Amino acid sequence: MPDSIPIELLRTFIAIADSGSFSLAADQIARTQSAVSMQVKRLEELLEKPLIHRDSRNLKLTSDGVTLLHFARRILKLNEEALSVLKRPELKGWVSIGLPDDYAARFLPEILANFSRTHPRVQVKVTCEPSYKLLERIQRKNLDLAMVTSPTPEIENGILLRQDPIVWVTSERHCQHEITPLPLALFSEDCCYCRTWILSALERTGIEHRIAYTSPSIMGLQAAVTAGLAVTAISQSIVWPGIRQLSVEEGFPTLPNASFLLRRNPESNNCIVDSLADHIAKAFSTCSEIGGCLA
Repeated sequence: MPDSIPIELLRTFIAIADSGSFSLAADQIARTQSAVSMQVKRLEELLEKPLIHRDSRNLKLTSDGVTLLHFARRILKLNEEALSVLKRPELKGWVSIGLPDDYAARFLPEILANFSRTHPRVQVKVTCEPSYKLLERIQRKNLDLAMVTSPTPEIENGILLRQDPIVWVTSERHCQHEITPLPLALFSEDCCYCRTWILSALERTGIEHRIAYTSPSIMGLQAAVTAGLAVTAISQSIVWPGIRQLSVEEGFPTLPNASFLLRRNPESNNCIVDSLADHIAKAFSTCSEIGGCLA
């Protein structure tokens, strides 16, 4: 058994697994098909295990191949991060970013952890406020970046990170959703377009309701719903433990999707802001490709 596995062998192995073909993998890594075959053979000899089942039509990883693929992706990611840190000029300074508190706990820790690993000497100032206040800060040039929710996927001075379904939720342990009039926990009137969607949908479908709780923050809504005092509707990606989604079959109308956008202060034009924006866009792009994580 070897003491280490050459990076180029792992890169070839990942290309084969992702493409499902030796010939397609050869195109991806700019090698001949015979060279790719030789690299796989060398990798299997080093590990003393078969990694790929081959026949005339199909290519499938063995159980050991699946295990290796998991580690190979991690190894290449760390290799890329190391090169990125060591080759780029060291950035120093600070950057400001804002986002609603409901999204902060869900998305920010992983993004900031990755950013800190590549830019340890950059300070990040985080502001948690409702989207409309963050947009005002961007307009006043008080923030470099803002991750905000919007009813439309507008992308002026920014990019669309994801489209998030709005879903009805209730406590897992209570049945407030069966009460008439339906008790609601909603954001304050000036905080969220989602409130308008909720009330319009209930009125359109003739569901009698009352506003039992209001809060400018997700924590207030979370407390009311988890305690079984009301129902609400939130972005699907921030559904917290202790609650469950309500379905159309249970009588709840479908709600629109919300757009989650990264907005940028057009006057914040420097490498630090560029780098954090790239980290955020890459994180959401990766999650979209695998159907979850930062879903």
